[in-house]
Amino acid sequence: MERIRLGISTCLLGEPVRYDGGHKLDRFLRDTLGQYVEYLPVCPEVECGLGIPRESMHLEGDPQAPRLITTRTRRDMTELMQSWAGKRATELEGENLCGFIFKSNSPSSGMERVKISDENGMPRKIGVGIFAATFMRHFPLLPVEEEGRLHDPRLRENFIERIFVFKRWREMQEGGRKANRMVDFHTRHKLLIMAHSTKHNSLMGKLVARAKEIPAQDLYSQYASLLMDALKLRATVKKNTNVLQHIMGYFKKQLTADEKQELLEVIGHYHQGHFPLIVPLTLINHYVRKYDQAYLKLQYYLNPHPVELQLRNHV
Repeated sequence: MERIRLGISTCLLGEPVRYDGGHKLDRFLRDTLGQYVEYLPVCPEVECGLGIPRESMHLEGDPQAPRLITTRTRRDMTELMQSWAGKRATELEGENLCGFIFKSNSPSSGMERVKISDENGMPRKIGVGIFAATFMRHFPLLPVEEEGRLHDPRLRENFIERIFVFKRWREMQEGGRKANRMVDFHTRHKLLIMAHSTKHNSLMGKLVARAKEIPAQDLYSQYASLLMDALKLRATVKKNTNVLQHIMGYFKKQLTADEKQELLEVIGHYHQGHFPLIVPLTLINHYVRKYDQAYLKLQYYLNPHPVELQLRNHV
């Protein structure tokens, strides 16, 4: 797989583009995740023509239509930012992005909980940055996150899993939107989707079963919407335990009594919070190879992203 293309707020890569001439380097994003992705840096303030350094800005007014105001001179920069954001989002259509990582708390790039001052000058964390809001409206299916939220290991795993799935979704369509390709994609991702939402997995299974009855454009559009909605839901310990137990069923005629007992114990320890998810999955992957379990070899749930990222090592 070629590197995944991600948009990212420029300051997170260590570039000195902040209002004070500084940066907000995130070493995990640049040095660790950066080994697997190709970043497209975007700095709304600089790209819309503002200098470095520059006067700081904040949002104020109606949370649904906030104004971007400079802190000291009270200049209204809203139209400038909105006009640039609309054009930039259109340009990004041709970049084959599989996601975007925004700078938290930014009046241009914050994804959520950005401060907005009310008529009394009191800030409330209820806003969305102007560029981030425009981008998310323009690309409703793309995985997006903020660097601050990515410090949470579960949110980090969820986001990175989504960008890898989205990349595979894009690559699958390069061969043409055909029903059999959709069936193969769903088959390989079935357990992964199940770990996020059994409801969505059921709906998607029914949709795929009718693949030859639905026009390709409608089929792919409906499936993509369900897929990305499902993956936004977190894969909890309870959901993963359900999938692990489901996987055991594929070995019912192959595992010895001791092997079954060992796997049950390991799954139990994971369920109780004693082991990270990587422990039962390592044992299962061992059995997949040992018993040449053809169906499970196809499942991305067992290897959804590079093990070097250690995304399933947290308890």
